[in-house]
Amino acid sequence: MGSDGHYPEEAPAHPVAVDGFWMDEAPVTNRQFFAFVKATDYVTFAEKRLLARDYPGAPQKNLRAGSLVFTSPTVPIQGSSISQWWIFTRGANWRRPLGRKSSIGNILDHPVVHVAYCDAEAYAAWAGKALPTEAEWEFAARGGLDQAEFAWGNELIPGGRHMANIWQGSFPLQNLLSDGYERTSPIRSFPPNDYGLYDMIGNTWEWTADFWTTRHPEAAAKACCIPSNPRSTDISGSIDPAQVELGIPRRVLKGGSHLCAPNYCRRYRPAARHAQEIDTTTSHVGFRCVIRP
Repeated sequence: MGSDGHYPEEAPAHPVAVDGFWMDEAPVTNRQFFAFVKATDYVTFAEKRLLARDYPGAPQKNLRAGSLVFTSPTVPIQGSSISQWWIFTRGANWRRPLGRKSSIGNILDHPVVHVAYCDAEAYAAWAGKALPTEAEWEFAARGGLDQAEFAWGNELIPGGRHMANIWQGSFPLQNLLSDGYERTSPIRSFPPNDYGLYDMIGNTWEWTADFWTTRHPEAAAKACCIPSNPRSTDISGSIDPAQVELGIPRRVLKGGSHLCAPNYCRRYRPAARHAQEIDTTTSHVGFRCVIRP
């Protein structure tokens, strides 16, 4: 698990053992999430107005219901601030992924997005499943290819064939759409890995049960389901430095998304990982579930 050849948070490469498990073939779709909401009347995090007491000092406009939507800049970018392409959009949520005037009517078989960690956990519990640990997720994504660069081998585009929905061109201004998709794609649009799993790479990032750490341990004997209650687990290093006063835990995302590009985010690999605050929702984060015997 992990890699010594890319971003520092992926290191060190180290041995991990996991018990057997079953994993969803593909990310949870809008259609599947709709069935969950219809059965339970569940309201997602992005659909709720935030409480000022939970976010002391936050401007009122930041407490409105909504989510972050990727919007390609129309002018040259200045510096590296992601606020130039991530726009908080009122009314954006899983039902309306681009804002109030959008819908999922024509994308029911695309991965659900704008889900916070609690939303993914709630769906998994309703379905009688669980969210995968980071080790389970990475083991599954590798498809039996030990230390291969990608989930399908060592070439990003073998023989000119696109194997995942990622960004082609210079992010965030130029998207060549060589793989045919500007945003998310229907599940199973690209070949599965050797375990028969689709979209383990690209399309959407996926939540895992693990709290974020800045580096891997040197070795881990066995990965197991991590408790959901952050107070019951050592989460040192998992708090966003910019939000220390809020104490917002971060979980590990895996797999990259349709926004990962060679010039910006080379995280379209099984070993890649990313930190996400549990209360942050975006237009490129989804999830899939596992069942453990």
